[in-house]
Amino acid sequence: MATLLWGVVFGSIGMGFFIYGRRQSAPVPLLCGILLMVFPYFVSSAWATVLLGALLMAVPYFVRL
Repeated sequence: MATLLWGVVFGSIGMGFFIYGRRQSAPVPLLCGILLMVFPYFVSSAWATVLLGALLMAVPYFVRL
């Protein structure tokens, strides 16, 4: 149940990153948004979902192109 809820949370945040990246023509938030929306389908552990989601959310802050 926790994995499902975390997947919805990170999917929603990923949608925001995707829309922002598309409108601003910024490749890093666009790619991170796509990954945030897709990765919960492939990760089965709640801890791994939280860790990977937090890492993908931090990438656009540190990597600016």
